[in-house]
Amino acid sequence: MEAVIEAKNLCKTFTLGTVDVEVLKDIDVTINKGEFVSIMGPSGSGKSTLLYLIGGLDKPTSGSIRIKGKELSGMKDREESLMRRRDIGFVFQFYNLIPNLDVEENIMLPILLDGKKMKDYRNRLEEILDIVGLAERRHHTPRELSGGQQQRVAIARALINDPDIILADEPIGNLDSKTGTEVMKLLQKINLQKGKTVVQVTHSKESAEYGQRIINVRDGKVC
Repeated sequence: MEAVIEAKNLCKTFTLGTVDVEVLKDIDVTINKGEFVSIMGPSGSGKSTLLYLIGGLDKPTSGSIRIKGKELSGMKDREESLMRRRDIGFVFQFYNLIPNLDVEENIMLPILLDGKKMKDYRNRLEEILDIVGLAERRHHTPRELSGGQQQRVAIARALINDPDIILADEPIGNLDSKTGTEVMKLLQKINLQKGKTVVQVTHSKESAEYGQRIINVRDGKVC
């Protein structure tokens, strides 16, 4: 199988005052194209830090990360920025939507940031609105949506550039159980029907089991 994410001997240390805190210790992880992988662990285990390193949102203290065969540390800032916008879609616990933009505008934001023409993505927007079930809410602002609907907007935004990889950090951590189940089924649908590689971080065994494989992290190590 084709590996799209490879982390080797990955370490991350934060300095707090005069104290060095090891958050990740010699992590080795390989994720293949089309997999749905759950990174599971308790709070403070280092799982979110691992996800941010994989997504290029933070840099490791040592070790290497390859995305689709390319070493992150060998990329120039512009190349890495383009990789994050085009190859990876991010979904966060707190949605990170722009309050004064409607659903369509929030979804299309990565297109604008990438300097592309919105008119070229109208058909894709319609497809994605249908996938996430928000076609009738396209002109609503975030304050007019439920938490589950806001997270669906965030997932749609992550899909608009047609990335190969979706990284989700506690995607249902802010939702009730029924809505959380709906969101997890949506991520599973995107993985199975669209062939996207999905990597989620969670502390919930129930959420983790939506993945095809579970990577357990505890005290900064894969166990």
